[in-house]
Amino acid sequence: MAHDLTEIVYDEHLFSHLVDEAILFDRELRNGHSYPANFPGSMDVLTIPDVLGKEKMDVMLTSSTAWQSQYSDIADVDELKVPECGESFITLMLTITDRYKCLPSPVHKLNFLKLQLELFEDFRIRLVQVMKEVIHNPLDNIFCAILNAVYYVTEVLTEWSDLLFFVQLQYYNSKFSKDSSSDSIIHQTSIAHTDISQSLSELDDNDELSVHMEHGVFDSIIDLYDNLKKEMIKNIVNHIATDVQSRSQPYRKERWISLPSQKDIVGQGLSTSACEMLLVLKDHMSTVENMLSKPLFIHIWQKLAEKLNKFIFDEVILQNRFNDGGAIQLQFDITRNLFPLFGEFTHKPENYFRDVKEACILLNIKVGSAILLKEELTANLRLKDTKKSKTNLALHELGIFTLTPRQARTVLSLRTDIPD
Repeated sequence: MAHDLTEIVYDEHLFSHLVDEAILFDRELRNGHSYPANFPGSMDVLTIPDVLGKEKMDVMLTSSTAWQSQYSDIADVDELKVPECGESFITLMLTITDRYKCLPSPVHKLNFLKLQLELFEDFRIRLVQVMKEVIHNPLDNIFCAILNAVYYVTEVLTEWSDLLFFVQLQYYNSKFSKDSSSDSIIHQTSIAHTDISQSLSELDDNDELSVHMEHGVFDSIIDLYDNLKKEMIKNIVNHIATDVQSRSQPYRKERWISLPSQKDIVGQGLSTSACEMLLVLKDHMSTVENMLSKPLFIHIWQKLAEKLNKFIFDEVILQNRFNDGGAIQLQFDITRNLFPLFGEFTHKPENYFRDVKEACILLNIKVGSAILLKEELTANLRLKDTKKSKTNLALHELGIFTLTPRQARTVLSLRTDIPD
């Protein structure tokens, strides 16, 4: 078997037939002829990582269609946009699980589980290797396909962690590892079959088992995939934000302090200096939406909005001064042009730009109210915390909930119609 498997593994039908025969032979040998459970058998050959899975992964990842979704033409089915290699890998893992579920010995089941964990880690490493080749462009279709695959595997593993079959194996693994000299029973192959079966039969209800288990059998590998997912999302968000910020210099240097008053403007329009910046943002978001699964895209646009909110507040608003025309123009750019870009994905995009939104409110309230509020905020800074509720209430009435009184006072100080 060990000699022939390296060739047979490429023939789906022949390989499946061999696995079935090996399982039946092992079962008959041990149950019918009292062959000891801790003696080597055909199952041990099948759990060699190089035999089962790794050769198949080479084929999966080198296929010309490895990074293409198999359901790209069916929108409803293709929400996760899983690439072919990701689908094939999970199918392989499902096949392995289906094969070893019927094994009578939990020791052999745990051997297969150990094999699966090794294959999941090997697949992750291979994804990282391919990702590093395209990491210079996180919007590349291969980079996004890898991220889709990582997310898909993470979701599958999370779902599997709650399945009774894997909860039972984890319970058995943790129960018997306490009496073991090694860290995990997964690394052992010589546990009495009768003791194993008895302990697994003690708890066969998923809810009851879950009470006894603090960790799932896939927790460690899920963490590795999840960390990779977060790092790739961070790369995409930083790439888009950096590109948008690099086009923002004309907007940051706009003469906000001397823009025409509203009464001198025939028709309000987007600042010319903001056109390229917002156009690049829109193009990038459209690209990412088309290439990434919906849950990933939601996470990315929210992270991007958070980053842009801080950038506009820190680099555009706090670094300039505004006359009434500049304040009105800024509010128009933000509320009528930036927010609608994100309005395609949420009913209330302003909730993701609270700092910017509240700064626009403070820059545009009537001058009399602004002067009184600034005086109150100035006095507020000298008070103890227990006496600041009145000022906070004044801010809340204007819709200011995120900015602190000190930040609000700083924003008001940017208005040219309020004396220092």
